[in-house]
Amino acid sequence: AELPLELGDSIALKTMTKRSAKDVDVADDTPQRRRARSTLDIPPGTELPLELGTKVHCRWRGKDEFYQARVIEKRPGAKGTGDEDYEYYVHYEQFNRRMDSWVTLGEMDLSTLVPVEKTEDGKKKKVEHEVDAEHADFDPKALQEHEEFTKVRNILQIELGKHEMDTWYFSPFPPEYSNCQKLFFCEYTLQFFKRKEQLQRHLKKNEMRHPPGDEIYRKGNLSFFEIDGKKHKLFCQNLCYLAKLFLDHKTLYYDVDLFLFYVLMECDERGYHIVGYFSKEKCSEEGYNLACILTLPPYQRKGYGKLLISFSYELSKIEGKVGTPERPLSDLGLVSYRGYWTRELLRILKDESKQFVSIKDLSELTMIKTEDIISTLQHLGLLAYTKGAYVICASPELIDKHLKAAGGPGRICDPTAIVWSPYHPEREFRDFRG
Repeated sequence: AELPLELGDSIALKTMTKRSAKDVDVADDTPQRRRARSTLDIPPGTELPLELGTKVHCRWRGKDEFYQARVIEKRPGAKGTGDEDYEYYVHYEQFNRRMDSWVTLGEMDLSTLVPVEKTEDGKKKKVEHEVDAEHADFDPKALQEHEEFTKVRNILQIELGKHEMDTWYFSPFPPEYSNCQKLFFCEYTLQFFKRKEQLQRHLKKNEMRHPPGDEIYRKGNLSFFEIDGKKHKLFCQNLCYLAKLFLDHKTLYYDVDLFLFYVLMECDERGYHIVGYFSKEKCSEEGYNLACILTLPPYQRKGYGKLLISFSYELSKIEGKVGTPERPLSDLGLVSYRGYWTRELLRILKDESKQFVSIKDLSELTMIKTEDIISTLQHLGLLAYTKGAYVICASPELIDKHLKAAGGPGRICDPTAIVWSPYHPEREFRDFRG
């Protein structure tokens, strides 16, 4: 689907009356401008506003630390119209894109400024797009196009229930929301609003205090809901808008019909509150049991991500199908999955009653794909290839060492608490036919 926002949405254009070159020079040399340049310690000869692609050391999140950053967008400042008042959206080259932010000249060390390289005829030199380790498996051209289109965050903050969250990435909200720095989400329907008053009116009308779909798991105060993207399209589309604010590479925004969404909720006296979710294709030819996964920032580092991964494999066990996450995996995604695979595989290998076990046996017991088992055991140094076959070589001490390094399982998924039957396209077709 075509994304609704255009690259130029965040750039304000201004018109100028015609002035002679002499008038421009006089106007730019007013006492106010000279004081501004002196206060900002702008080196002589610096051309303002700075060009896109300029590199300069910028203050890091209000601290006294400066890191090299690259200017990727600019806009006239809110407090003035002069060249010194421009704001710049910069990417800190040592950090992930989610750390990008708007800064002013006062937050830059202009003595470190590196101008954009140009050719003899004054045009910018083409810079080769560098692919970092996190995106090594992505197509370089598609990655560059994606980063160019989504380079500037359009929504800076959201409110969801009792939580306020700073966003990480661009999300293709409808054009009428492109200039909203903050959005207010209903935590039950995931509808979003420009003003809190609109959300409060919505909550008074909406009596539902849980998501749509079927509750398929309940243990303590945690529940999973299965939501069909075809039956509850608006909720699932809003969930994708929300998720894209915290996921760099996510392409599913509108075509939710072919997906099932498994939403993890925390329940209290006020209702059900979204913690995270994963999605999966209804019918995956590649055998993917998970397409996209997210734990919202307030719930991260609390074991919920491990629970989401574990739950996806418990569903695969009920289906009787070997599963694997959709590729490519980010570096953080690979770390999370490799931790789960390590714990599951070594738990079996540690069992003395399963001393003679094959890779195929491990796959049937865990529903982990054989390729994932081989890569995990090779990463741990527990697999040897001799005489045309793989041999698992693991002493009890080495298994214990790797289990300790893999960390705890997080929040445990109880398979006996799952009440669920796999998706059957034939059944949906019969329902459609009536």
